[in-house]
Amino acid sequence: MNRYAAALLAVSAAAFGGQVLAETPNAVPEQKFVSTKSRADVQAELAQYKQAGVNPWATSYNQLRGFKSTNSREQVTAEFIAARDVVAAFGREDSGSAYLAQATQRVPSATTLAGQADAIVR
Repeated sequence: MNRYAAALLAVSAAAFGGQVLAETPNAVPEQKFVSTKSRADVQAELAQYKQAGVNPWATSYNQLRGFKSTNSREQVTAEFIAARDVVAAFGREDSGSAYLAQATQRVPSATTLAGQADAIVR
């Protein structure tokens, strides 16, 4: 081992002090982790998951396999034709800024403030 590599290893070992701390559920000593579910509940959920045979994290997962549209092909085509100018405007280089600046109809946006979950302030 050459001198520079040995010196670098010694400096890095001194800097970190050899301590590595792993995060645990009990990382804060004052707060103990308390599960809200029993072991039987967790095992029952796991059994349901395995029985369903669907793994949403799998690369072969097809989320549209059970999808059934309520619109007809003609309705979808008509909606697309009606909205394609707006979609094209938002897909341009300015991300729709010019389209929004030319919009004649202004719609005030509703704002919900923190602490007022059911009140809408305009």
